[in-house]
Amino acid sequence: MTGGKFQISVHPVGEIAVMPQLIDQVQSGAVECGHTYPSYYFGKDEVFALDGAVPFGLNARQMLAWTTEGNGAKLLRDFYRGFGLVNFPLGNTGAQMGGWYRRELRSVNDLVGLKMRIGGFAGRVALRLGVVPQNVKDADVYTALQKAQIDAADWISPHDDLKAGFYRVAPIYYHPAWWEGGAQFALYVNPKAFDALPAEYKVILDAACARAHSEMLARYDARNPQALRTLLSSGARLYRFPVEIINAAFKASNETYAELSVTNQNWKRIYEDWSRFRSDAHAWTRVSDSAFDQIMQSVRL
Repeated sequence: MTGGKFQISVHPVGEIAVMPQLIDQVQSGAVECGHTYPSYYFGKDEVFALDGAVPFGLNARQMLAWTTEGNGAKLLRDFYRGFGLVNFPLGNTGAQMGGWYRRELRSVNDLVGLKMRIGGFAGRVALRLGVVPQNVKDADVYTALQKAQIDAADWISPHDDLKAGFYRVAPIYYHPAWWEGGAQFALYVNPKAFDALPAEYKVILDAACARAHSEMLARYDARNPQALRTLLSSGARLYRFPVEIINAAFKASNETYAELSVTNQNWKRIYEDWSRFRSDAHAWTRVSDSAFDQIMQSVRL
């Protein structure tokens, strides 16, 4: 791939850049490809979020299975064709944490009026629960928490959160992020640039994306455990979301999905397949990985 403005960047852990104009640049051919998080663009069409992460969605393995071996591979490729893009899965953070809070959450009532830095699809669902989503730039989140301008902030995972230092000003750390159970990233390629590649280069690109995808998830899995230990020894207080909040959030999510199925035909068509895959995937995971994990977490290692 020579002679073009080839833009591809596999971001190191904790250095994922937000580029609102990236899709426009790839569509126009100003750059030939770009690496980003699909959910950033749900404002163009909510289906973008299904290729990233949505509340109570798929975990990292399930996401990769649906978008490469399931019907998601064809459905998303067809969807993106309408936006002048060719897509490839490229990275996943795994399940993220539920963010940093200045006070403990005991019931759904504690969410009412909660000013939280949370955006995108998750913000839309959180709004139904009474949360007041706040649009705060990454660089300003720490100060906003410190000055009580916001009550809570969604971030990523222990490795990234430790570097951000939020535990110093909002020490209550909730888990898991029910809105990002497996946040998957993507490479978007300009169709003309992709079609112009020799066949063997297309194979190389696909293989490079697959390698980078597994590397990103492996890095998070390798680095998060020690980072979490450091956070806890530094004063962070770890809590699991109360069942009442999880149930309310699940109900709000399903209501959102039902509404979208009426107003967005792209969503309805792809969500129905995604939803069936999610049910099948969890039926299998319940007797395989989840069962094994429960055993391993019950024994003394």
